[in-house]
Amino acid sequence: MTGHNAPHCAPTARPAAAPTTLPAAPSSDSPADSSSTDTARPTATDHPTVTDHPTRWHVPVIGGLPADQRLIGGARELATRLVSALLDRVPVYRRLPREQLTGELTRDAERRIRALAHAVHTGLPAPAEEFTDVREAAARRAEEGLPLDAVLLAHHLGLEVCWEFLTRDAHAGDAADLLLLNRLLLDQLRRAAIAAGAGYLDGQRSAGDRRSTARQSLLTALLAGTPTEEAAARAGTELPAGYAVLCLSLADHPDEYSPGIDPGIAARRKLRRFGAELDHRTRQSALTSLTPSGGLVLVPLDTAPDPATDPTDGRVAEELWPQLSAALAAAARAAGVPVLAGAAAAVPAEVPGAAALAYEVLDVARTFGRPPGLHRLDDVLLEYQLTRPSRARSRLAALLDPLADGGELLTTLRTHLAGGLNRRHTAGALHLHPNTVDYRLRRIAVLTGLDPARPSDVLRITAAIAARTAEQSGSARRPTEPPSPAGQL
Repeated sequence: MTGHNAPHCAPTARPAAAPTTLPAAPSSDSPADSSSTDTARPTATDHPTVTDHPTRWHVPVIGGLPADQRLIGGARELATRLVSALLDRVPVYRRLPREQLTGELTRDAERRIRALAHAVHTGLPAPAEEFTDVREAAARRAEEGLPLDAVLLAHHLGLEVCWEFLTRDAHAGDAADLLLLNRLLLDQLRRAAIAAGAGYLDGQRSAGDRRSTARQSLLTALLAGTPTEEAAARAGTELPAGYAVLCLSLADHPDEYSPGIDPGIAARRKLRRFGAELDHRTRQSALTSLTPSGGLVLVPLDTAPDPATDPTDGRVAEELWPQLSAALAAAARAAGVPVLAGAAAAVPAEVPGAAALAYEVLDVARTFGRPPGLHRLDDVLLEYQLTRPSRARSRLAALLDPLADGGELLTTLRTHLAGGLNRRHTAGALHLHPNTVDYRLRRIAVLTGLDPARPSDVLRITAAIAARTAEQSGSARRPTEPPSPAGQL
């Protein structure tokens, strides 16, 4: 199969497959057209095999055209036909996203066809390392939950379609070349099936991999605040000076709601892409506990956070946060979804507190509609403070109660503040005439006693909106009852 288990035609730099039931080659005693029979061509009894030295190789000629040329000439058409046959005869593949089918699988199928043409031209079997992609693709199919029989059937189907394409114009005198071609294709299928079976088992074992288990044990110990030295030794690592703790929220991918696509496969594919890019950006040093909806990431720091600050929000080199923000943005692009993150830094012993703070920052950012990306406590100081329950917060929120029955007034006020108090920006955002905006702002001043045009009132209005948002979201927690880090994963 291809790197994504597209119908497999053959490898060299990549994999191949063969028919389960091959169309019968013409009988050697059937009448042959002497005008189309090359007397120099070997017979079925003396044909070289695919394991012979390439100097003895004879490129099979089917229907008057060398088989390798036939494959090259129809590579693009045949690749499309292979993917179509896969969807018709292996229904489980219909659950894959259309972008994966029409993009990666079709491109990989065409590349495999060209690789098969090379094998037909040289007569050399592909070396074992050429099937690495087959093995890795089968491992991914196992992780996505596709059954093993479907993965193996896709390889058989791919070569069956290739065989039918190659032999549809066969002449009666092509029996010897058909036999040789049959042997080569079966050799490709044998190698592909072995690689796919081994890769599928690799995928099933990946969740139980010992290194992964050890790293998860280290993450658990850090979040629980228990001794970590032994867990770090089992994971084959040393504890860093500190950790940047990221609490993530991953949005759903559109494929998770597309009709006919398995949402579980789409979600796991999204998570795999996100995790792979994050691993690349952090040089596989991060400890992660992720699900398709989000989770927790601990990124090692070379420098300890400043102990003079709150140990659960330690200051680190200012260039670190832009680097982490860029890494998060790259991983989000790879996954194809917006990602929102709360972040804090701490020494290893203070990771539980940092994880609780990162979760609270994420919650505040989500409540107040902050854009996707990485957010620290410094980015949401006012909103964070106003989400802590107090008499002052309730009183601030109540300042806007007179606007509760006029939904358009509160929306206008929020938009006006978000737009920097620019009446033309507010009018454009709400599709209103500027005079209508002026009228609404005057009405707000009458009802609340707070005038958005008066600088001394702007701060109170901003605080009141934040307090009201916090009250309505119900996201505030008692300071003495922080969320458990373990419960956030």
